[in-house]
Amino acid sequence: MDQQLYLDREESWIRFNERVLELAEDETIPLLDRVRFTAIFASNLDEFFMVRVANLMQRQAAGFPLEGDSVRLPEQVLENTLRLAGEQTVRHARLFSERLNGELAANGIEILRWKELSDAERESLADLFRKRIYPVLTPLVVDPAHPFPFISGLSLNLAVLISDPSTETSMFARVKVPPLLPRFLATGPHRFVPIEDVIAAHLSDLFGGLDVVEHHLFRVTRIRDLEVDEDITGNLLQAMERELLKRRFEPAVRLEVEESISADVLDRLVTELGVSSLAVYRLPSPLDLAGLGVIADLNIGELRYPAFVPSTRALPRESSVFATIAERDILVQHPYDSFAASVERLIEEAAEDPRVLAIKQTLYRTGGQSPLVDALIDAAEAGKQVVVVVEIKARFDERANITWARKLEQAGCHVVYGYVGLKTHCKMAMIVREEADGSLRRYCHIGTGNYHPTTARFYEDFGLFTADPAVGEDVTALFNHLTGYSRTQSYERLLVGPETLRNGIVARIDEQAGLGPAGQVQFKSNALVDEVVIDALYRASQAGVRVDLWIRGICAIRPGVPGLSDNIRVHSILGRFLEHSRIYSFGSGDATEVWIGSADMMHRNLDRRVELVVRVADPGHIRRLSRLMELGMDDGTSSWRLDGDGGWTRKPGADLQEALVRERRAKPDD
Repeated sequence: MDQQLYLDREESWIRFNERVLELAEDETIPLLDRVRFTAIFASNLDEFFMVRVANLMQRQAAGFPLEGDSVRLPEQVLENTLRLAGEQTVRHARLFSERLNGELAANGIEILRWKELSDAERESLADLFRKRIYPVLTPLVVDPAHPFPFISGLSLNLAVLISDPSTETSMFARVKVPPLLPRFLATGPHRFVPIEDVIAAHLSDLFGGLDVVEHHLFRVTRIRDLEVDEDITGNLLQAMERELLKRRFEPAVRLEVEESISADVLDRLVTELGVSSLAVYRLPSPLDLAGLGVIADLNIGELRYPAFVPSTRALPRESSVFATIAERDILVQHPYDSFAASVERLIEEAAEDPRVLAIKQTLYRTGGQSPLVDALIDAAEAGKQVVVVVEIKARFDERANITWARKLEQAGCHVVYGYVGLKTHCKMAMIVREEADGSLRRYCHIGTGNYHPTTARFYEDFGLFTADPAVGEDVTALFNHLTGYSRTQSYERLLVGPETLRNGIVARIDEQAGLGPAGQVQFKSNALVDEVVIDALYRASQAGVRVDLWIRGICAIRPGVPGLSDNIRVHSILGRFLEHSRIYSFGSGDATEVWIGSADMMHRNLDRRVELVVRVADPGHIRRLSRLMELGMDDGTSSWRLDGDGGWTRKPGADLQEALVRERRAKPDD
């Protein structure tokens, strides 16, 4: 199909991260939260280069076309992507060096350079250097006997030019900044200095008898996708561990350097690293602003969003969680509703309840200290059957998930490592409980977000608790599919990917198209890229259907194009919490059908992952979700609006997230 039907996904992602940058620039937002958005922007861009830019470079080198229906060549998209990313990178670095750093100082938080420190501070840091930093440094000189060292991905490094006064020869050396030490060292209350400044000030200690001619900070980004052939790998867990060891040696895809770097040193780095000149960014120091998270975490209340305590009313403490769910479906929205008082409580009570016979759960990402994992281990040790589907291919969480998998296995849990050829991304848990009359009942939780107690405090997600037998049958069948390779493809209240999800969504869009102007389609998701779904939305728009799309990140649809998408609107909301839930709504009024779940409308979700969305049955929950969608698309709500050419315009208005915070404080749950 004509590529003009779809916006470029890489550019769309860059425009998403630009919206994050706009929050960092927004002076109406508390200062430390602007610093956090600055760190988030940097972390996002790191991941983008490690995955998406790396993918473009690999496709270009191999001569492969782009994924999807685009007729553009990878080199065309790559050049545009690197140019836009470079412009944003410079804008981001200058925001910190020219604005935020000064604003922090005006509020008593100082990030200083070595020359700005007092004599007492320098003396204290010199002592710290001798005791804690110097012992772990390894200077590596490049000469005929010492080849250029490997530079690990995302590490900070000093490129040092040294001279031997006895022979008047110059040499290049590299000093790696220890990654396990703090990015910013405290010199006093709310006073910090970048660790590389401390190392640079003591380079003479590392190169005794030599002259340090110049030194410059640099940082390399490398490919970070893992490749495991599951068809020929007998032990997926061991294969993933081997791939994690190999990951450090992947090709370089980006080089960041201080803008003061000399041409000779820069040329040496570019040549040795083999990085494209388009992916070399000269920036004001300090580099690696993802490390600003430690500054954003400072406990200075007046410089942060007001404290917020999530509601605990969804599952009343005075009654058993099972009694409450048996009575009616419960819908929670995190972080407004407490994750600990709902999801964690369900698993913890299940582990303790003598009537519970079995617990089954998927784990895609979870925290370093997870009460959920502890509860599953307690349940197994109490003799209950515990089955955990752990996705050890979850990007950037592979190592943590391998650790959890081994710990669960050692406790006696049945651990399944996902599904061959697919990532298990669905979020579901099921508890099988013997009731007082001797019958067995299944209690289920289906979520839009991960079972992760930390991210649940700032990711917006929905979770449905239900004892509906239809959902219990569906979830049982899906677990059997994951653990026993059953071939069930028919579900009553679920759409499951990759078998039925895309077709189910498209069929419902087409059904609304058949209603003409009386039809309505509303999506809330992280991304909309899949061409089949987009084409269905175009058809619906052309039939007169109102199509409202609330998309946080990548969006390839072109809204408001005459004759193509006149009735399509796309909004994006970013703020204090990360909008992460997925809602798919079809129809209006009493005929509204709403689904929630784990899937975005992307190729990977629809073709290469096990996903699920569940149909919401409770009329009150449907009204609640429909109201949320209306608020998100309301012209009076603060949001960004997408135009047909891919540009986003920020429109001021009411802060939806703060309104939901106030509402939770004032009202009981539905």
